[in-house]
Amino acid sequence: MAHPLKQDRPGIAAFMDLGTNSVRLLIVRLEANHGYRILADHKETVRLGENAFLEQRLQPKAMQRAVLICGRFAQLARTHGAREIIAVATAAVREAENKDAFLRRLRQETGLEVRVVSEMEEARLVYLGVSSGVHLGEKTALFIDIGGGSTEIAVGNQQQHNYLASLRLGAIRVTSLFLPDPAAPVPPELYALIQRNVRVVALRTIQQVRRYHLDLTIGSSGTIQNLADIATRQSNRSKRDRAGVLRYDQLKQVVKVLCDLPLDKRRRLAGINPERADIIIGGAAVLDTLMQELQVTEIAVSDRGLRDGLLMDYLSRRQPDYWPMSVRLRSVLQLGRTCGYDEAHAQNVSALALELFDSARESGLHSLGPQEREWLHYAAMLHDVGAFLSYNRHNAHTYYIINNAELLGFDQTEVAIIAATALYHRKAMAGSKRAEFAALDRRSQKIVRMLAILLRIAENLNRGHTNVVRHATLCAGKGKAVTLCVHAAGDCQFEVWGVQNNQAAYEKELGRTLTIEMVAEEPKRP
Repeated sequence: MAHPLKQDRPGIAAFMDLGTNSVRLLIVRLEANHGYRILADHKETVRLGENAFLEQRLQPKAMQRAVLICGRFAQLARTHGAREIIAVATAAVREAENKDAFLRRLRQETGLEVRVVSEMEEARLVYLGVSSGVHLGEKTALFIDIGGGSTEIAVGNQQQHNYLASLRLGAIRVTSLFLPDPAAPVPPELYALIQRNVRVVALRTIQQVRRYHLDLTIGSSGTIQNLADIATRQSNRSKRDRAGVLRYDQLKQVVKVLCDLPLDKRRRLAGINPERADIIIGGAAVLDTLMQELQVTEIAVSDRGLRDGLLMDYLSRRQPDYWPMSVRLRSVLQLGRTCGYDEAHAQNVSALALELFDSARESGLHSLGPQEREWLHYAAMLHDVGAFLSYNRHNAHTYYIINNAELLGFDQTEVAIIAATALYHRKAMAGSKRAEFAALDRRSQKIVRMLAILLRIAENLNRGHTNVVRHATLCAGKGKAVTLCVHAAGDCQFEVWGVQNNQAAYEKELGRTLTIEMVAEEPKRP
């Protein structure tokens, strides 16, 4: 059964990240049970750190831009009805001699109380934000976030970080220190000089990270996302290329192209963000050096970051047991609750489907494993989410919603399998004539056929949403026979009829003759 979240009165909160390069705003509606719905997600480039690292002071024009954008974002949050605006500032403000004057100005002109986070706290928040959007399980990941003024490093799994570091290396900082003329091409000797400096600054962190066995590396921030975008546009899309992944050999090719171009031509390069063209080489040198020194061959790219970490930190403070739940389950529950699904029904159908999966495997009816079992669990939890649009054809609505909900922690193949399994929980059976089924690869089709049968049986056994059927198992008999054992706490004739109405289709898919055996559960003693 899924872990229930505590009930609480929903509200609206906003989270603002005042970074060295950009200001980011996230506005969310906090739903009951601590789910949330994103209402607005904005980013504006302000270059607050422009010349700040050379003079150790925030510059007047940069402060003016930041105050203007922060004021607009604060007003937007209040217009949405935000009860709280949680705002933090990072490297540029943290290191500025005139930070107190700037924070006072923000307070007076925008009404914002901006908290300056420490280097370690910034790394922790980045870890929280990025890890909350990826399924790691027991894997250990290296997290790299290259900002404008600093680079945050974390090593951790799904539940906790093992190591945190913040390096005074960022796209704006490196550019201002080593590329006084960002409009000019960057010769190889100058790029090599930048890399030597990065190695010196990052030496202790590199040594510490090398102590860990890393299963994967995840990169966040605009710099890494933009480098991946350029690599995708530059690539001829070989079989080695994977969506959302930047390989080290691709990065080296992109760096060479960027360094050979003057700024005006760099801004026109396919895939580049023109606003980032003058600082991207500085950020690329940091990533290049870290990947080289840590022997990272590829990096998965995430669009999450510090502001998402602020939200996760906020939720975990409001509900201490928020984190034991996996990213994937939190995401599934959030979608279901946003759609107003019948959670008790979803839980019951899921429990029955998993019992059917386990017993069918033990009986040799399929050879699927834990991964497919997990997909069945999520498909069962979400199989009715389309009903809030219309009960008629709600399975088709469910299919569309799951495919387009941007569920966290899943890849595209997993989402497609979960959506298709939910689609076929009623009406037509999975088959090659269905476009949604034909879009799957052969392995996924085989998986969906089996999972959809199990989900359909489980759904039939709770047709009336009464939860009268407590347990169900599939047991292989002699020859081509299979028995569905139904354990009920009362009259479940309506539910059994549902199974019988689909019996011919089940027998065709399973290649077995199906019989149903009723087992009455003894009432609990008072």
